[in-house]
Formats: sequence, structure tokens, C-alpha cells
Amino acid sequence: MPQSYTSLYYHLVFSTRNREATISPEIGPRLYDYFGGLVRAERGVLLAVGGVSDHVHLLVRLSQTRAIADVMRVIKANASKWVHETFPNTAGVWWQGGYGAFTVGKSAVDEVEAYIANQEAHHRGETFQTEFRGLLDEHGVEYDERYLWD
Repeated sequence: MPQSYTSLYYHLVFSTRNREATISPEIGPRLYDYFGGLVRAERGVLLAVGGVSDHVHLLVRLSQTRAIADVMRVIKANASKWVHETFPNTAGVWWQGGYGAFTVGKSAVDEVEAYIANQEAHHRGETFQTEFRGLLDEHGVEYDERYLWD
């Protein structure tokens, strides 16, 4: 086959450092828009973005030419820099060292979009830690609790 054809959807999840509540209502919407530009620069499409003050969720479709680790490094580093430059009077946003990246089948895209859109209501009753453990379990990712949080 002379061409490559892919359908690569990812649900990306990452927290602020120490899960500090640094994504304020002032920063959040503009940061979410900025994520869209970063994903486009990595030859991807941002389908959904949302979160609360201590973490974010992105639903993206990525090119087969980009490694997920490289995309995440670019997104996290540039988003932090942008927040520090755009909101110099805030404490800034720093990200945890790791992230979660979960594959999503095309048939589940609408469900993940709805899940991301409902983050504020979802987190009235559940912490980020509980949510993240649930995502790891749902996707069959083994983990050691000692190394899960920074």
C-alpha cells in the first residue's frame, strides 16, 4: 500500500503540579483555546477540551507522524510558558511530570466529548485522583500507587 491511513484519537489527561488549583476561570477558557493552536501545530485536531482548576482533558486526533510523548512535551511546555507570559501577575500554571494518554475508538468519540464537557459537574463528587485511577483501570493500565503522583 503506497499510503498510510490512520484514525488516531486520544483522550489526554494531565494535572497541574501537586494538583494545585491554578487554572482559574480567567485563565481556563483562554488556555483551552491555546491548546487548540498547539495541537494544530503538531498536525492534529483538538476535538474537545475541558477540566477544572487542577487538571485538563483533551480529546485529540493526531497524525501518525507525531509520537504522543513529543506532542505532550510540546503542549505542556508551551502552555506553561504562554500562561506565564500572558498572565504575569498570577502564580502560573505548572504541570505534573506525567500524563495519561488513552486511545479512543471512533465510535466512542461522542461519549468522550460529553465526558470532557461535564467535568465541572463530575468533579463536584469525585477528586482528580479517583477519576485518574478509574481511567487507568478502565483502560487496563497497570500502575504503582507510589509513583502515580508527584
